[in-house]
Amino acid sequence: MKGNKETYRIIISGGGTGGHIYPAIAIAKAWNEKYPESEVLFVGAEGKMEMQKVPEAGYRIEGLRIAGLQRRLTLDNLWFPFKVLDSLQKASKLIKNFKPHLVVGVGGYASGPVLFAAQRKKIPTLIQEQNSYAGLTNKVLAKRADAICVAYPDMDRYFPAQKIRYTGNPVRKDILDFKDKKEKAMNHYGLQPAKPVILSIGGSLGARTLNHALLGSMAQFEKNGYQVLWQTGKFYHEEVSKKVAESGLKNIHPMEFIRDMDLAYSAADLVISRSGALSVSELSLVGKPVIFIPSPNVAEDHQTKNAMAFVSQHAALLLKDSEAVADLAPTVIGLLQDPDKQQKLSNAIKLLAKPDAAKEIVNVMENLLQ
Repeated sequence: MKGNKETYRIIISGGGTGGHIYPAIAIAKAWNEKYPESEVLFVGAEGKMEMQKVPEAGYRIEGLRIAGLQRRLTLDNLWFPFKVLDSLQKASKLIKNFKPHLVVGVGGYASGPVLFAAQRKKIPTLIQEQNSYAGLTNKVLAKRADAICVAYPDMDRYFPAQKIRYTGNPVRKDILDFKDKKEKAMNHYGLQPAKPVILSIGGSLGARTLNHALLGSMAQFEKNGYQVLWQTGKFYHEEVSKKVAESGLKNIHPMEFIRDMDLAYSAADLVISRSGALSVSELSLVGKPVIFIPSPNVAEDHQTKNAMAFVSQHAALLLKDSEAVADLAPTVIGLLQDPDKQQKLSNAIKLLAKPDAAKEIVNVMENLLQ
């Protein structure tokens, strides 16, 4: 391997959403576990959540003035070419000064300029694609990347087959540590041990359809003897809490954000979720029966594609966003009344889990440095 194996310099670029940031941090931590003397530098987009989350995880981050093109005509679009040029210049300067042995791109605005600059300097690059649908930036960068780590089969539709490594998505370590915590979880959330628990997670900001579907279903859930642990998200918490209080229902527990996901997963008998890449990867490791309600407001409908990769293996159920309000209650009640189907879904989703994804990506990184 080049240089002293204990002192590699690695750049990890990208972000914008938790779906990009958490895998990036998991890769950095797995690399540092093996090479504790290595220096890892993150590069993100100014004003995006990585600028807060990465330092919280203990890593240094540099920001680029990069942003996406708006779908409608706006003044921001006029600045777009200048921001791209500025970001390319800063990315080139960062690479010149930091002299990385390897650059990893995890998707998001910042990964484009950084990988492009690294590839021009003939520095090895690795792309980590979280979704079952590849975005435009990654498809362009893949032509000159040295390896592409993916989380779904059949990704040779988008990438050169010889560069693909099927590693899975790295997830936060605390997610893996959810077993044998059922009693602690029930006490933590004030839940009753004898009643089945429905967990609903719609992202940190919330998902309008999931929240409306639950508001319409919660009385039926309580009537059937179920309790709901409900992450409403920031935008909907006040509205949902008010309506739950007015309803007089005692077993519906709305929370703005669930921090202890290990406990939430431990408590759950069934999970209702959007199908972002990270959620799907986490839920395969958790192994509980899942109903996916893909968000329709994402590029190329990739959440439906993510969910269908599991539904096609009989590892999850899918409700369309447009049908969720009408069909959530009968779907949930039908599943909770069918222990055999729950077990089959649980067994099938566990088969798709990749618990060592971060370590497998580190192995690919090592191979590129040889």
